[in-house]
Amino acid sequence: MRLVTHGDSAPSSVNRYLLPQEHQVIMVRRHPAVLLRPVAEVFGGLILAGLLSKWLGESTGSQALVIVWWAWLLLLIRFVWKVAEWSVDYFVVTSKRMLLTRGLITRRVDMMPLGKVTDMSFQRSLLGRMLGYGEFVLESAGQDQALSTVPYIPYPETLYLEVCQMLFPSSNDDD
Repeated sequence: MRLVTHGDSAPSSVNRYLLPQEHQVIMVRRHPAVLLRPVAEVFGGLILAGLLSKWLGESTGSQALVIVWWAWLLLLIRFVWKVAEWSVDYFVVTSKRMLLTRGLITRRVDMMPLGKVTDMSFQRSLLGRMLGYGEFVLESAGQDQALSTVPYIPYPETLYLEVCQMLFPSSNDDD
């Protein structure tokens, strides 16, 4: 697995937002940790449904059991939806700008031109450090931008250095 996908072509869901004069430099999918909460909900719901089935099965009719399992099925469908959404979410850095594409049905594309970025940092929670993700925080000359934070970025140190190298290219005049 490559940390930064240099030169690979973007999927069509992302490629349609690239301008003819720009080329993709970095493209990564957001970290799977974005799915931690839905996974916990599905497993918690399964345990709860199992316990309620045992308890309700002994004391009441089967209609209550059907409702419990339908509720869990809805949690499972929501989980599948979150996985599908995650599969089309990408953070892309091109030669001109940064993009965060999200959404399965309603598509959202947040963008910031590289030239407008005045400050960039990343932060990592304890869980983020253990699992290998972080959050980019972008600032732009006192203006509110559509892309100000990018949560659940995998390998944030590597990507931070790659993006900083693009923002502040080294000049050979200093030698």
